[in-house]
Amino acid sequence: MAEVTIIGAGVAGLCAAWECSKAGLHPRLIDRWGEPGPHGCSWWAGGMLAPSCEGAVAEPAIVAHGQRAATFWAEVTPVARRGSLVVALDRDTSELARFGRRTTGHTLIADGLHQLEPDLHGLKQALFFAEEAHLDPRAALSDLVAALAERDIEVETGDAAPDQIDGPVIDARGMAADLPGLRAVRGEMAVLNAPDIALTRPIRLLHPRHPLYIVPRGDGVYMLGATQIESADRRGVSARSLLELLSAAYALDARFAEAELLETGADLRPAYPDNVPRVTVRGRVLHLNGLFRHGYLMAPALAAQAVDYLTKGIKGDLVHED
Repeated sequence: MAEVTIIGAGVAGLCAAWECSKAGLHPRLIDRWGEPGPHGCSWWAGGMLAPSCEGAVAEPAIVAHGQRAATFWAEVTPVARRGSLVVALDRDTSELARFGRRTTGHTLIADGLHQLEPDLHGLKQALFFAEEAHLDPRAALSDLVAALAERDIEVETGDAAPDQIDGPVIDARGMAADLPGLRAVRGEMAVLNAPDIALTRPIRLLHPRHPLYIVPRGDGVYMLGATQIESADRRGVSARSLLELLSAAYALDARFAEAELLETGADLRPAYPDNVPRVTVRGRVLHLNGLFRHGYLMAPALAAQAVDYLTKGIKGDLVHED
C-alpha cells in the first residue's frame, strides 16, 4: 500500500498525514480551505497537553493516551514542559479539593506558590501537575505543515467527499463529516496582551459556574478559554461569554482589566456522547472524529491507531468497526 487520501487539514488530518508518512505511505491531503486557519476549531484551541488535569472529568482513555502527546508534538514544534497549575479563589477552595480527589499526578502547593509563578498574588494553595506541557496551537499547525512539505506532502485546496475518491480514505473533517451521534459543542476564547503580567505555564482557575484557563503565548500574550456550550451556533463570541471570561481573569489578577483585547474566536468542537474520540471504520473509509476539547492531546493517538489499522490491521481501543 503506497497511497491514502486524507480529507481535512485540521489537527486530526495533519497528525494522520504525519503518521502515514512515518509508516512509509505518501498521503494525499485535501482540505476545502487549504492550509489551517481561522476557519477550523484547531485554530482556536488552548494547546494544553494536560492529560492528568483532564482526568477530573474525562474518561480514562483520555488520560492514558494523552500521556504521549507531548513527545509526539516535540518532534515537529516547540513544547513547553513546565507543568500546569490548578488554582481557586479563597471562596472556592472546596472546588480545588474536589479536583484533587478526581486526579492524579499532582502535588499540593500550600507554601511557595510564588516561587513557581511570582505573579500569582493572593492565592494560598494550588495543585501542581509537573509532568504536563503546552504549546502554541497555531505554530504547531504551521510547523507540522512545514514538516510534511519537507516530505513532499502538500495541503491541496479542494472540496471532496469520501465517496468521490478511490482507494483508502481518512476522513478528518470534524463537524462537516456529519456522522451519526456526533454533536457540536461550542467553544469561545479571547486573546489578551497583558505585558505587565508574567505567567509561564497554563493556569486553571476553578469556579462553580465560570471555570477559566489561561495559557501563555509568550511576550505578554495570553489565551483565555473557554466556554463549553451544547450548541451548533456558529456566530462570533457572545457578550455574555466574553464578560464571563474577562471577569474570571480579573478575579485571578486585577491587572487583566488593563490588558489589550487582541482577538476573540468561536467554533464548534465535534464530540460523541461519551466525549471520547474514535476511529470509525466503514469499509475503506476511516473516520477520525469526536476530538471534543482534546484535539492536540488526542489527535496523535487517534492518528497512530488509524494508521496501524490501515497498514497492519491492528485494532486499537479507539478503533470502532461499523
